[in-house]
Amino acid sequence: MIIKRKLSNIFFLLLSSLFIQVCASTAYSQSKKTVAKGKTKTGYTSRLTNFNATGEQVTRFSTLGEAIDAHDGEIAVFDGVYYLYGTSYGCGFQWGKKDAPFCGFKVYSSTDMVHWTDKGFLFDAKTPVWQSRCNGNTYGCFRPHVVFNKKTGLYVLWINVYDNVSGFRVFTSKSPLGPFVEVAEPKLAVNSDAPAAGLNNGDHDTFVDQDGTGYLAFTDWRTKGTIVIEKLSDDYLTGTGECVKSITPGSTEAPSLFLRKGIYYLTYSDPNCGYCSGTGTSYRMAKSPLGPWSEGIHISNNSCGGQPSFVSPIALSSGTIFLYGSDLWNNAAKNESLANYYWAPLVFGEDGSIQPMVCQNDFELALARGSAGKQEAIKDLDYTSGIKDFKWKEDITDSLQRSQGFVVKRTGILNGISVTAFKNHYPDAALNIELYKADAALKPVGDALSIYEIAADNISWSPVNLEINPNINVVAGQRYAFVIKTESSVGNYGILYKDDLKNVTSGTAVSIDKGSNFVPEKNRALKFFTTIKGKKTND
Repeated sequence: MIIKRKLSNIFFLLLSSLFIQVCASTAYSQSKKTVAKGKTKTGYTSRLTNFNATGEQVTRFSTLGEAIDAHDGEIAVFDGVYYLYGTSYGCGFQWGKKDAPFCGFKVYSSTDMVHWTDKGFLFDAKTPVWQSRCNGNTYGCFRPHVVFNKKTGLYVLWINVYDNVSGFRVFTSKSPLGPFVEVAEPKLAVNSDAPAAGLNNGDHDTFVDQDGTGYLAFTDWRTKGTIVIEKLSDDYLTGTGECVKSITPGSTEAPSLFLRKGIYYLTYSDPNCGYCSGTGTSYRMAKSPLGPWSEGIHISNNSCGGQPSFVSPIALSSGTIFLYGSDLWNNAAKNESLANYYWAPLVFGEDGSIQPMVCQNDFELALARGSAGKQEAIKDLDYTSGIKDFKWKEDITDSLQRSQGFVVKRTGILNGISVTAFKNHYPDAALNIELYKADAALKPVGDALSIYEIAADNISWSPVNLEINPNINVVAGQRYAFVIKTESSVGNYGILYKDDLKNVTSGTAVSIDKGSNFVPEKNRALKFFTTIKGKKTND
């Protein structure tokens, strides 16, 4: 049920709230500074897409055309550049699988919030120390959040861990891209005497107020999921002991803290539900980060198919919007490499209330600061199926093969075929990509011209580009097809595809009889591209 209240009623609730527990007796005072509105760089209008025209999830790709592998994090803005931080799952992390590796935390940058460039990992997570802290033998490590400290000139990273008392580890860097270097373990007022490596404190958000004061909003697992906010030290590296507990009554997580027009907001997952594909979002309001806070108000029953992750202020040419993000988890899969994202602005009423969420397929942002992004140029490109409206399918096993036909556009040397693929559930055999000539229906015919075997260990759980290099002479107008197959009877491989093509003969086919007969799939295309260079040589 959606609860609507006038702002005056909400403030009455703030003053009369009795359940708030203050962690320190130190009086909290706040000195707000007016932020001068200076000139900004030329903005740029972008269109962001969450779902296709029929409401299906679509994959977001990096500028290399690979699936973005950064989850349960946030979008932060520094000096007019947009940064997407998140937990990586591509190496095969699985929650609860003792020998599953920890993949680390990634960052992507963008000038338009559409084209995201993979900038790598925030720090080296392959070391024995980090594997022991965060691999499948532990509860894992999650939710990278980065803020900038004007006093120290450093970017500060907080991550959620479960190998120590506080439940967090903190890093600093001179760049929002890292590398980030760990500092001393932070100390927090809540659960400070709890045993290490337990479910003490969890999911969090970092927030910097207008006066430069930092705060940490987090989940207290010892009270079965209540939300806590603690004021941070001047350098944002640890708590101060000044905090408010039990903002929510329990069974909540994933808080986001932000300020809008003098009102502080706290959004959160209500109820808490790790890796759930659709759990609720609620929010509360206050006059200060340390409360008192209003009662919770429900604004979504399913967070548009995911779980709340962040709320980020984004400057537009018309003012500031607050971009809500949720992780569209893959049906509680233990490895979430295939999870997508929902991003859209929150809508506010005149009284400051957040309106019930209406899920949007796509929307435009007239960014105050930004510029056009672009995909990485593909050298010698001959054909590409693009990056728009692709979904994933995981069904390539020893009993099912897939084929994609194509027509050569120009004469030269076919030096590259790249297909976007991934693995899942630990396949026990390699992935093979074979090249054939094709018939008029673009189905493979004859013997394989070349065969490439890619070991399972060399394939990511997150969709990436797998390239083969036939280096054969081709003539414009010739038809070829590549086949994707495996001998694996355990686990599987997957591909990216789209079904909205107008061309009925798109060249995609499937076989369930080990390649003896390929059945065309109308209006479907795999995600791939081909490259041709040079001139045709004499055979």
